[in-house]
Amino acid sequence: MNKALLKNVPAEIISVKNQQYDLKNTSLLFDVYYPKTDSLLPAIIWTHGGGFLSGNKGQIENYAKILASKGYVVFCLDYSIAPEKKYPTPVIEINKALQYISTHHQKYFADKNFIVLAGDSAGSMISAQVANIITNPEYSTIMKIQPGIDSEQLKGLLLYCGFYDLNLIIENGTSGFFLKTVAWSYFGKKDFKIDESLKTASVGNYLTKKFPPVFISAGNTDPLLYQSEFFTQKLKDNGIKTHTLFFERNLSPGLNHEYQFKMDHYGEQALGCSLGFLNSLK
Repeated sequence: MNKALLKNVPAEIISVKNQQYDLKNTSLLFDVYYPKTDSLLPAIIWTHGGGFLSGNKGQIENYAKILASKGYVVFCLDYSIAPEKKYPTPVIEINKALQYISTHHQKYFADKNFIVLAGDSAGSMISAQVANIITNPEYSTIMKIQPGIDSEQLKGLLLYCGFYDLNLIIENGTSGFFLKTVAWSYFGKKDFKIDESLKTASVGNYLTKKFPPVFISAGNTDPLLYQSEFFTQKLKDNGIKTHTLFFERNLSPGLNHEYQFKMDHYGEQALGCSLGFLNSLK
């Protein structure tokens, strides 16, 4: 993905890599990208995908540079992966990263009062949970996680191809078996659908009107499309400002998981819609 996007990356994007956001854990790092600037710019904090089992901050480097060229400071975060670390460790870590970035924002020319959480695939679920911790004191208490930033600092979310509700996991078929295996690894419980301690992962059940505006999208042949559609309805049912980008079911060739990272016609469309959403928050 990174190699394919290289030709789309503008020149003169500043890169600052391997910044440690948890002083007690040398593996918890982030990279940051921004254009040359003398002023503070809105911050996009991106949590990568990988099914909770793989992936790293570097896999979205060139996409982050493309976003940064539009006038943003883009942070790409690493977090602990399964099965070595279980839920809710990544949620705790990303929340901690927000606290660090907010405290040190001037070093990276980031406006700490204009933060947008973003994520793809598993990163979308983590980002949505962190957003709810920040904006819903009851959920924060249930999760036993103190918000890393104030709710006023969080302006919105960009969510791509995500996973949002445990009870909706389809267990049959090849993709269903994979999702079940991933969930078992991340949540550490074979009966993850009925385990009371894991209900907090289905963030749609804890939404309030204070949840920030959301842009959400998935491809028409994405095995997780139903998750994005379900979460979209949950957002709308709770009166949350929601921008969507979905496609006709019969679109061919189909747009699969993580379609947005291809700078073809549909990837360009997704980028344009994301930027339009971001501009609406200003």
